Amino acid sequence: MDELQTVAETAQEGTAGAQQTLQSAGADAMGSLMGEVEKGKQWLEKLQGWLIENGAEFLVNLIVVILILIVGKIVIGMICKRLSKSLEKSPRVEGILEDFITSIVHKVLWVIVLMMALKRFGVDIGPMIAGLGVMGFVIGFAFQESLGNLAAGVMLALNRPFRLDDFVEAGGCSGIVIAMDMMATTMRTPDNKKVVVPNKSVWGSAITNYTAMETRRVEAGVGISYGADIGKARDTIMGVLKQHPLCLEDPEPIVEVVEMGDSSVNFCVRPWCKTADYWTVFFEINQQIKEALDAAGIEIPFPQQDVHLHGLDSRAGGQ
Repeated sequence: MDELQTVAETAQEGTAGAQQTLQSAGADAMGSLMGEVEKGKQWLEKLQGWLIENGAEFLVNLIVVILILIVGKIVIGMICKRLSKSLEKSPRVEGILEDFITSIVHKVLWVIVLMMALKRFGVDIGPMIAGLGVMGFVIGFAFQESLGNLAAGVMLALNRPFRLDDFVEAGGCSGIVIAMDMMATTMRTPDNKKVVVPNKSVWGSAITNYTAMETRRVEAGVGISYGADIGKARDTIMGVLKQHPLCLEDPEPIVEVVEMGDSSVNFCVRPWCKTADYWTVFFEINQQIKEALDAAGIEIPFPQQDVHLHGLDSRAGGQ
């Protein structure tokens, strides 16, 4: 019985302690809540006082800022639209440069409008401008390669050494230009590979545009044996060129001896054709010239060497 009484007394003491703890925690929570409520009342009182003193001015400034943004948006749209139309009429401005210039002007004008709006609220924009200058320097140093590509893109757009669908050799690559922007030029190689070349590499190297001109000269070579009739061979080759429907009469094709080779007399064969017909003419005249020379009995020799052996008979006799 004594033990049960002891346990009961211990339980009563624990219950009393728990009640005191809960009461203390509740009092602390209530005190914190009242403190927050008091802070909220003070903040509301300050806000009310500020609105009484500055509410009218703030409302006017807010309306003015909204009007600045609305009018700014309309004016920027009009300026960019007229600028885009003016650039479209310029023969020296490509589409990519037009989009780039319009985008830059659009962003700069919006920065000016936002600064005007912030200044209306009393924000000092001087440090902001200085910060933008420092940030621009840091960004320029960090992205100098990208800026180099951008500058090269501007030069490509202004000088227009090639256009879309031109076959060019530039930046160590050859292919058809399938896309151009301010940072890179994309080509499709003859074996159907996609190559993206940075504009800095394109503008920094020699650019060969194979399709810029309407006509091209085809370069082919033909060799005949030293015993063949040069005049007959020349007339045969010229006949093939003049009969080909894609070879141009003006400029007149050229067939002349260009070299005395090791095993043959070599002709340079140079007909002219439309640029789009270059490879068709190149492949067809090579085949037709071979067939015409065979029909005329003119030999196209294989590479050969004459080997002379001295003293072979005397050594054979001695054995």
